[in-house]
Amino acid sequence: MPKKDPGSFKENLKIKRKKIVSDIKVKSRTVGKRLSTDNIFPLVCLAPSLLGVLIFFLVPFIVIIFYSVVDNPINKEFVFLDNYISIVKNSAFIRASGNTMLFSLTAVPLAVVLSLFLAMLLDYKLPLVSTFRTFFLSPLMVPIASVVLIWQVVFHLNGTLNQIIEHFGGSAVDWLKSDYGLYVVAILFLWKNLGYNMVLFLAAIQSIPKDLLEVATLEGAGAFYKFFFIKLRYLSPSILFVGIMSLISSFKVFRETYLLTGDYPYSRLYLLQHFMNNTFRSLDYQKLSSAAILMGIVMVIIIGVLFFIENRFGGELEDE
Repeated sequence: MPKKDPGSFKENLKIKRKKIVSDIKVKSRTVGKRLSTDNIFPLVCLAPSLLGVLIFFLVPFIVIIFYSVVDNPINKEFVFLDNYISIVKNSAFIRASGNTMLFSLTAVPLAVVLSLFLAMLLDYKLPLVSTFRTFFLSPLMVPIASVVLIWQVVFHLNGTLNQIIEHFGGSAVDWLKSDYGLYVVAILFLWKNLGYNMVLFLAAIQSIPKDLLEVATLEGAGAFYKFFFIKLRYLSPSILFVGIMSLISSFKVFRETYLLTGDYPYSRLYLLQHFMNNTFRSLDYQKLSSAAILMGIVMVIIIGVLFFIENRFGGELEDE
């Protein structure tokens, strides 16, 4: 057999290699063009939302950080942490923070526990379930001004509740100008938010594996064991979500208290949002910005702790 020329073999190999490389480049350009054209439409659809987030969230956030480290918006002299030190020593901020913390510690756990309890009741198919559900969902459809008007009629000094108390020989209480005012607002907060939380928990309860509960029943597990060792562990993501949403709502309860009591309420009803609103009206932007940053940091820390607890709890469930 005639011997092959090694030179021609190398040339053929180079030609084939160049052809393969050129084919790969052509295909990559085609795929890149297809991907680029496919990505244009989603970007066009996302552009208004991204622009809104940029204008109304990111830019104001950067401005707030800038205002919190300067002496005032006019001189713009850098003072670093002086504004934060000043706001921490401010008596109005301390009072508002304490009242808001007390309100959150009272209202948020009650919102989680009571809504979970109501969802469990609905899951047991009690009589008049539809009426029961409508009663707790109706506050979601009622304007907050109407709800506040009802609360004013009930808890006013000459309101319905005091009329009932006086009828039975008691003495009237000015509920909105006493230490009970914070709990009056907490009742309003619960009545307004329990229905939404209840629906979330009801959906989570109905998604728990029924076969697991049946096996536990056959093994002799009681209602206590099934709730705390099965249901509660599957409900942990929903509890985290409801807790975070209730916490955020508790920091936004200013609307209700403002309509009930105005700019400067009784000292126990003076919340962080009152402080923010009054500081904004006095154009003290550096104090307002520092307070907003501190409040945001505290909320992020609290939510981070809740996520850490839920991850540990949920991780154990997944391992099992």
